Amino acid sequence: MRGSDFGRRAALAGGVALAGLSLVRPREVRAAKALTVVLESEVTILDPHATTVNITRTFALHVFDTLFAMNEAGEIKPQMVDTWQSSADKLTWTFVLRDGLKWHDGAPVTAADCVASLKRWGGRDALGKMLLAATVSLDAVDAKTFKLVLKEPFPLLLDVLGKPNAPLPVMMPERLAATPSDQRIAEPIGSGPFRFVKSEWRPGNAMVLERNPDYVPRKEKPDFLAGGKNVKIDRLVLRVMPDQSTGANALMVGEVDYMQYLPFDMLPLLEKERGVKLMGLGGLHQFQGNFRLNHAAPPFDNPAVRRVLWKLADQDATLTAIGVPDRYRAKSCPSFWMCGTPLSTDAGSAIAKVDLAAARAELKASGYKGEPVIILEVAGSISQTAARLLAQNMRDVGFTVEEQPRDWPTILARRAKKEGWSMFPVYSNGTDMFSPLTHFYIAASCNDFPGWSCDVRIPKLLKAFTQAATLEDRKRIAAEIQVIAYELVPSVMWGQFSIASGYRSDLKGMIQSSYPMFWEVDR
Repeated sequence: MRGSDFGRRAALAGGVALAGLSLVRPREVRAAKALTVVLESEVTILDPHATTVNITRTFALHVFDTLFAMNEAGEIKPQMVDTWQSSADKLTWTFVLRDGLKWHDGAPVTAADCVASLKRWGGRDALGKMLLAATVSLDAVDAKTFKLVLKEPFPLLLDVLGKPNAPLPVMMPERLAATPSDQRIAEPIGSGPFRFVKSEWRPGNAMVLERNPDYVPRKEKPDFLAGGKNVKIDRLVLRVMPDQSTGANALMVGEVDYMQYLPFDMLPLLEKERGVKLMGLGGLHQFQGNFRLNHAAPPFDNPAVRRVLWKLADQDATLTAIGVPDRYRAKSCPSFWMCGTPLSTDAGSAIAKVDLAAARAELKASGYKGEPVIILEVAGSISQTAARLLAQNMRDVGFTVEEQPRDWPTILARRAKKEGWSMFPVYSNGTDMFSPLTHFYIAASCNDFPGWSCDVRIPKLLKAFTQAATLEDRKRIAAEIQVIAYELVPSVMWGQFSIASGYRSDLKGMIQSSYPMFWEVDR
């Protein structure tokens, strides 16, 4: 899920107007093999099992590693695992780790570490819970081998172990994995290609990751999250720049090397800048905007009130208001599973037609008692723009609406409580939303997840989805789930679009992805 999104725009007034030049260091005084990047927000949560926010996933992909990983084609490939095999009945799976895997503290990675990590992650993640529920035993056999025994076949087992969605199934030392799942790990020690430098962490300013000299990359070519991860820089500096215009200006003059999300209103200027290359991708690298609804409190504890929103959310108008150019957006998309992806469907979407007169009549008949709809908005963000358009439509048909702009950390804290909020706008990577198993608001149905949406039919269909043997069967089940989702309204989509990232033109080896990845990058 997106962390903080676009901050307030600063005026472009000849050069880069910085409140303090200490925010960035000029290129000539930086180490030749250092990279300074501006990501979507500051990394504040260092425990990859603890949250669904994207910035923690980005951090985890560099510091930790996974047993399997997804490539650009959506295939699951081995990462920490060397070999694996399953019994003829698909109930017993044996995994052998690669040689040379070490934790950042120098200790070898063991099968016991992986078993403990899977159990901890599985207690927090919706898919992990499904896998553990289908598990008879999960035990280490020797230092490099562990065995998983299932109650029944689980055809998507490797897809779950290699899923690119947060919470990521990353591995950590057994002593850290022993941390209760409702508590944060004490320190982020992984086995990934970079390691966290605690002594240089300056919250609110910068975080430093350094090349892990003990990392042994796979021999395959890098392919999205799979393959070899050959680090060619010594230091990766994650700068904190809440104002997106300041960051974009810093990119243009070479004071930073990469910026994850460029402001739409500056794209014409950036496209003309010789020293900058833009990356704007489609398909799974697009984003899906959603309004997440709180089913635990009035007025959205009433399903009839929730369904009124389908006639008020205007995707095309929202993306236009945000300023998304036509080449970076999809037309109004009715699919929970993203348009242009294998599971895309319009099943159940007939009710999602913008019609204020019909919405006014439905609201009047719903039993709505005038309770305030409290919308938590990231101040100055594109999702706040989306919320303002919806809020106006809601007022026009009779809702009482209270908009509360906050920063993203505050919203994360507020959304954990069942009272005091009604909805919040957010946007998420397509890799998170293209399947019922990974879509935050579907996969978490009937779980303790902010929003608390539940239809008991969905968990049963999700289990059937994991057991489906063919893509056609999965398409059919995904369509059934979507019909229920349109009735349940766990969230309402506000648009599908891509956000261009930018990097200095002298960089080589940038992996083309909406995920920031800095292995293979050189200059």
